[in-house]
Amino acid sequence: MDRQHSASSPSAADPEYVANQAYDVIVVGGGSAGCVLAARLTEEADVRVLLLEAGAAAADMPEFMAHPPAWPALGETSANWGDTTVPQHSGSALHEPGPRVFLPRGKGLGGSSSINAMVFARGHHTSYADWSAHGAKGWAFDDLLPYFQRTETAVSGAPGRGTSGPLTVAPMAAPNEVLLACLDGAVETGQRRAHDISGGLEEGFAPVDLNIVDGQRQSAADAYLTPALGRTGLDVVTGATAHRLLFDGRRCTGVEFGVDGRVFTVRAAGEVVLAAGTIGSAQLLLRSGIGPAWELRKAGVELFHELPGVGSNLHDHPLINIVHSASRTVPASRGNHGEIIGLLRSTPELDGPDLQIIFVDVPFPNPVAPVENGFTIGVSPLRPYSRGTLRITSADPYARPVLDPGYLTDERDVRAVLSGIGTARTIARSAALSPWGGEEIAPGPDVTGAEALAWYARTSVTSYCHPVGTCALGEDEVSVVDSRLRVRGLEGLRVADGSVIPSIPSNNTNATVYAIAERAAEFVRDAA
Repeated sequence: MDRQHSASSPSAADPEYVANQAYDVIVVGGGSAGCVLAARLTEEADVRVLLLEAGAAAADMPEFMAHPPAWPALGETSANWGDTTVPQHSGSALHEPGPRVFLPRGKGLGGSSSINAMVFARGHHTSYADWSAHGAKGWAFDDLLPYFQRTETAVSGAPGRGTSGPLTVAPMAAPNEVLLACLDGAVETGQRRAHDISGGLEEGFAPVDLNIVDGQRQSAADAYLTPALGRTGLDVVTGATAHRLLFDGRRCTGVEFGVDGRVFTVRAAGEVVLAAGTIGSAQLLLRSGIGPAWELRKAGVELFHELPGVGSNLHDHPLINIVHSASRTVPASRGNHGEIIGLLRSTPELDGPDLQIIFVDVPFPNPVAPVENGFTIGVSPLRPYSRGTLRITSADPYARPVLDPGYLTDERDVRAVLSGIGTARTIARSAALSPWGGEEIAPGPDVTGAEALAWYARTSVTSYCHPVGTCALGEDEVSVVDSRLRVRGLEGLRVADGSVIPSIPSNNTNATVYAIAERAAEFVRDAA
């Protein structure tokens, strides 16, 4: 039977057609992980894969998506789910609520790789040591290294980097002048100048690898999915919201999904793999009756399989911005705005870096005063102790989740932020930055002392857009998936995205998600 496609999107298969087909694997979610899985699994000609994506096909995404400096505006488009957290902890003795934090995540083929800031970094190797805390086997940095390498063609040619992967990654050839001044300021004030800050072995400051090729964004859809779309074994349905998982006994056999108000079911002879992200994958499990019994009862969902860890362990990198005006005109960005980062330790006795400093060539909006010309030094605690939850309120697949990442609820994270602010201020006062005439606007030079700076951090915190952990991997009772990413206690069902990360690594997480998906594809092939 010939494959049928919709007129609006030539890469999208007709849902009525796919509902009558037999697939070996169904992948739910066409973001970074889903694109990897669809591409890798269909490298074998006799494997049939269906990819379901709730958002749009590439042809229907915002036209400016490919233009790297435009990424901040993508959060206001249909390519973002538009999630916001519950009010966060303010630290107030009067228990005044803190801010609701905007939490962007990609909606459409490519997922968050289509709307993010394009930073591609593995994170320091030491930050993967905690992944075995709940019994996970074979997930140390060295175990992931072959999969990191498989994803990339690293232009730097640095030792340990990939040379033939789908993603072409490199720092900006000519970073923004103000960012180079920040880098010089960091070195001037005693910070190490790193060589390959993206590779996972170094601390210090350096230009970071970016997913920008020939001046344009390279998403997972660009690098992985598009080259695979002509394969006879791959069908893609966009605009398809997964409602619930289908089971025969304890075995997952398919997915119920909706398109344009119509409901379809599709079956998998082999496996269903959830790649809908930290929010989407946990939501689908919960709507399917898989999760904490008391939470499901509260949401009016019938319990199918009790897994207490689903939706717990939600955490993210909080970002606190130190905003400066400039007396010189900051050049317009040709890259992603944040082209240089630093990895450092908040205290010297730590086993590895727990802070990122990122230099940004625009003044981020701030709670103190608007700035038209300036730059930002962002501070993020990379190994946060704070944890939160994801919850659903009903089985309605279109209801918004209740998200509480618990930003800065653990005082150890606040202390790390205060250390980072001190470092950022030292760099800002360096001779290298003096020609820019930078003046700190937010929090402002008069805001000093731990209590005042902690208040600023908690009331101005934003998301670095790296949520993880809601389907954490491990081998104990609080783990959701085992060491081969299989949902514990069930058959034919895996999760392979950022939700399985039990403890966030010290990086912008997209590179790690790619590596997880590469490994998951291997697991699925081995099980076939």
